[in-house]
Amino acid sequence: MQNSESIIDIGHVSKYFGEKAALDDVSFTVRKGEFVTILGPSGCGKTTLLRLIAGFLTVTEGSISIAGTDVTTIPPYLRPVNTVFQKYALFPHLNVFNNIAFGLNLKKRPSDEIKKRVNKVLKMVGMTDYEERDVDSLSGGQQQRVAIARAIVNEPEVLLLDEPLAALDLKMRKDMQMEIKAMHKKLGISFVYVTHDQEEALTLSDTIVVMSEGKIQQMGTPKAIYDEPANAFVADFIGESNILNGIMIEDNLVSFAGHQFECVDKGFESQEPVDVVLRPEDLYIFDPSEAAMLTGKVTSSIFKGVHYEMVVLTTEGYEFIIQDYHCFDAGKDVGLRVKPSDIHVMKKERLFNTFSGTVVDKAHVRFLNQVFECAEASSFTLGSTVSVYIDFKDVVLFDYEEDGLFGGDVKFILYKGNHYHLTVSTHGNENIYIDTNDVWDTSDRVGITFAPGSIHITNINS
Repeated sequence: MQNSESIIDIGHVSKYFGEKAALDDVSFTVRKGEFVTILGPSGCGKTTLLRLIAGFLTVTEGSISIAGTDVTTIPPYLRPVNTVFQKYALFPHLNVFNNIAFGLNLKKRPSDEIKKRVNKVLKMVGMTDYEERDVDSLSGGQQQRVAIARAIVNEPEVLLLDEPLAALDLKMRKDMQMEIKAMHKKLGISFVYVTHDQEEALTLSDTIVVMSEGKIQQMGTPKAIYDEPANAFVADFIGESNILNGIMIEDNLVSFAGHQFECVDKGFESQEPVDVVLRPEDLYIFDPSEAAMLTGKVTSSIFKGVHYEMVVLTTEGYEFIIQDYHCFDAGKDVGLRVKPSDIHVMKKERLFNTFSGTVVDKAHVRFLNQVFECAEASSFTLGSTVSVYIDFKDVVLFDYEEDGLFGGDVKFILYKGNHYHLTVSTHGNENIYIDTNDVWDTSDRVGITFAPGSIHITNINS
């Protein structure tokens, strides 16, 4: 049973490398005995956060407390935590016993105590009778067990695990997930686990912290994160999702994919633009009939071992992913239904691109370190600071950086049923959001410009 008392308190922590923020005002609490997973894509800040907790990096802003003590400036060896690294960091010149006993020998514990504690953790990780083995002779899974044993033999209050299963094959990873979960239950201490694997996070965790771009996007139980994602990023990152633009007509009524649907969501403004999430397993697929809310044609059907995964292109031109035990072959006409309770409506994070700018003259405005023509500038005083607005569809991308006014890299792609919504990071570390029908890949380097007449400005406080 978990204790509600906190063991780790992260308070408004930021970490900068030069001018770049790896973490931006992160705050959360880990309770005693809790298994918390920090989840996110590469570069989101999750490993940086773990290293700050361990003390391997120093905080730029904010504070970290462990077991009621402020450890923000305390070195790693004085913190009541131990870390299991992705590459294990075992000592090749020491056998299994001495690898595990290393920390206890440093603390000059009595030899009888060391032997007793090492044998106890060897049994706990299923490595009894391996004491004399050379670590290089062990399999990846066995080396992982030794690394965990070495960490827990020191009886830390918190165990930090930095993508510890990333180097293992799929079957070994699944097996080790179950062992880590059982070990956590047996030890009763807090685990803070970093991974980019969504399934791993859902399997292991009491609480998941979803991160992107150095910020926490959502924190909650695996079920809450999956069933009630806070935004489109979380919905897309955790499991498969159909994410579409919608309009909240009124309470319990939403419009998307060319139709109106009853839902259970309330509290939105009338006619408010929203994002709508439908999980693939929540869509019912069947032969065409009057019961269908949507009709369309199956464009692909793949057997996934437990279910079939099918893509349906509706009459209105929207694509949906459906997972079902029944197979509908490509080319077949079908109907689709969804229950009101399985439609999840989310507030949009943004409705257009927004930048801070300065009016240069009656025909130009400066933003993104560039000067752009802007007809609306004539209504503003020269030197005025303004808010600049550009619609997602009015951003134009080019295959080559030199063909645009400036360049950037595609870093996130979200399919919205009938178009792609891209996040492009400029070389000045600004994000630009684009709606496009063109297919791009993550990390593509692109040129960027804006459609004529697409730049709109208002007073900064409007």
